[in-house]
Amino acid sequence: MSLRRNRIMLAFIGVLVLLASLMLGFGTIDIGGFKRGSPDTFLGLKLGLDLQGGTHLVYRAVDPNVTSAQMDGVVDVMESRINAFGVSEPLIQRSGSNEIIIQLPGVTDVEEAKELVGATAQLDFRECADASCSSNQPAFAAGNGGVQKHLTGEFLRPTAAVLRSTSTGFPEVAFEFNGEGSRMFEQITRRNIGQPIGIFLDGNLVSAPVVQAIISRTGRITGLTTRDANRLALQLNSGALPVSIRVVREQDVSATLGDDSLRRSYVAAGLGLGLVMLFMLLYYRMLGIIAVFSLIIYAVFVLALFKLFNIVLELSGVAAFVISVGMAVDANIIIFERMREELRSGRTLSAAIETGFDRAWSAIRDANVTTFIVMVILWWFGDQLGEPRVIGFALTLMIALATSMFVAFMVTRPLLRFLVGTPLVGKTNFFVNKEESAPSSAVGL
Repeated sequence: MSLRRNRIMLAFIGVLVLLASLMLGFGTIDIGGFKRGSPDTFLGLKLGLDLQGGTHLVYRAVDPNVTSAQMDGVVDVMESRINAFGVSEPLIQRSGSNEIIIQLPGVTDVEEAKELVGATAQLDFRECADASCSSNQPAFAAGNGGVQKHLTGEFLRPTAAVLRSTSTGFPEVAFEFNGEGSRMFEQITRRNIGQPIGIFLDGNLVSAPVVQAIISRTGRITGLTTRDANRLALQLNSGALPVSIRVVREQDVSATLGDDSLRRSYVAAGLGLGLVMLFMLLYYRMLGIIAVFSLIIYAVFVLALFKLFNIVLELSGVAAFVISVGMAVDANIIIFERMREELRSGRTLSAAIETGFDRAWSAIRDANVTTFIVMVILWWFGDQLGEPRVIGFALTLMIALATSMFVAFMVTRPLLRFLVGTPLVGKTNFFVNKEESAPSSAVGL
């Protein structure tokens, strides 16, 4: 490659580094490495449960013969509830045939999380003999096609909202029926004027308003606290769970533990990166300087890709990143050793760079492809077992591997070629020990 094309390549890499740095927001971090005002992020990367703290829940279907479609329906409803609740980067994942794993970073109230996510939230209407609804029967009416149906939350529109009563000031949940539900509610209220209509949630009486007039489209649920009203409105809008589920495992990961894990992870990653850079500088000298530049660029690219692909950073991901640094250095070592062999044999720096890269490529390619295949298998097992930490480790390492190969041949190589146009081109002792250099009579190729 000509020097001009090599300079263009270096300029292109410089632009990529600048864009990646801007994406990570290096200009807005403080000395401690945490973004101001964002305790749940690092350089704009979302932190997982083990680093931020939160709640870990495992649910199992009560019915052992539950179908896959029903479990998918449970996942959909849970996702709607959690997203509406505003949890940042939740994990909702099926495990096996009848279990669901949920991780809620930043949510430390386990009981509140269980009430929000796991409640079946089956709403139904019943005709009562008195306000206590001790004696009641399902409220039936003619639906579409004249078929008698029980009026339930199935006929509600996803428009439930919490309002304040103009008379009492207490919270109420306003709901609205769809077309079929409106016709059914009108029939029920018509025949129950002066009588209470019981509104039940999961078999428990919520309120029993007395019908004052014929109502068709809207209604209100009273007698709730603000917290219960907000949760009920959210559950009504997301829909009821298609099957009953129960908690089989729960864990509260404290914010203190997450913060301690995070700081230890930063120390481990920084120490590992620093020691590797020091070794490369001491052993490879000028080539070590190139390796340090490449490693810094590699780290910036990997973190930027994590942010671009919205990767949630967990302890397993940090471990994978630290391992990937060693693998990235390994690629440089293979290249540098091939180059040094060529320099010892008397080749010029330019020839040593090209030949060294050509001979190193097959070893680097095979090692990375083999590891990549293993990570794909590991990701599959993690997905089947419902273990997010295994999935995070595999995914993080796959991204890092692809990035290390890109950096080795699109960053390290142009940086080495840049040396050819400098006075260092004739100073072989900057790259190999003097006693290892080829005899002065050797002819450079």
